[in-house]
Amino acid sequence: MKMQSIVLACGLALAGLGGAAVAADVAGQVMIKDLYARAVPPGQPNSASFMMIKNTSDRDAALVSARSNVSQVTELHTHIMEDGMMKMRQVPRIELPAGQMVMLKPGGLHVMLIGLQQQLRPGDTVDLTLTFDDGSSTEVSAPVRKLQMKMMQGGMKHMQH
Repeated sequence: MKMQSIVLACGLALAGLGGAAVAADVAGQVMIKDLYARAVPPGQPNSASFMMIKNTSDRDAALVSARSNVSQVTELHTHIMEDGMMKMRQVPRIELPAGQMVMLKPGGLHVMLIGLQQQLRPGDTVDLTLTFDDGSSTEVSAPVRKLQMKMMQGGMKHMQH
């Protein structure tokens, strides 16, 4: 009887670990597409990275932070309309609903690169570490692109940070 209890306890412990390992891998359940960072002219202290993130799992998740090799600070941001002005604001998380694609794009959600340590030129790459609400993370490299002005038109001309 004692041996059966030990085997049962070990089995339950292993099952618990297996469940935790599966539940703790949001990074393995997301697809990152169309990833890029915005090129900036000399002296420009900030930039941003954009992408599409698809949560392929059957449970909701969230992107909760990002780090980069090119900036002193990396934050998750969005744009809001406040008092007739578009303003950029930091957000604590970007929700990734189960089975859906979330777009990080100019004028919307994005990864903000603050305090650039180098000029970002087309053809360069920006390394990013994206961390999710379960603690898992993924590393990606964003090619640097020059954004066309028409991509930035619209509500952007009256933006405050």
